[in-house]
Amino acid sequence: MSDILSREPAVIERGAQPYASVSALVTMETIPSIADRLPEVLGWLAARGVEPAGPPFLRYRVIDMERQLEIEAGVPVAATPEPDGEFRCGALPPGRYVTAEHTGRPDGMIGAVDAVFAWAAERELVWDAAPDPEGTRWGCRLEVFLTDPRVEPDPERWRTELAFRLA
Repeated sequence: MSDILSREPAVIERGAQPYASVSALVTMETIPSIADRLPEVLGWLAARGVEPAGPPFLRYRVIDMERQLEIEAGVPVAATPEPDGEFRCGALPPGRYVTAEHTGRPDGMIGAVDAVFAWAAERELVWDAAPDPEGTRWGCRLEVFLTDPRVEPDPERWRTELAFRLA
């Protein structure tokens, strides 16, 4: 196991998961601008009486690390409310996912992702991802925030689950 991962990667089966989100086109440098919108999604859900059904996440839909990324800031829900303006609803697809956990600052995430990619390559696993004119389009690639920074302010202790869907 890589020292950057706090939990060994594993392949698990995940069911479909409804969620609400906002999305944006960002660069590697501006990813925090979409992550910082998670409280807006939580507030939008609360205003509609909808409780989160799990921790918030970022869903990477299209990645071109040199240019831009299409990312959703989402929150799982038991049932989706009616979409409104920039707030959308959908479902994370079911299937087999490689999951792993990173503990530490968000700037360590690239190393954690590289460790997951290396682990999967050793096992000849194939991602649910395809080339796209805008970059690589992923069927489902998530960073799930297991730690609430309001409860644990030390970013060295923040836990993030990586969950990447397999083809």
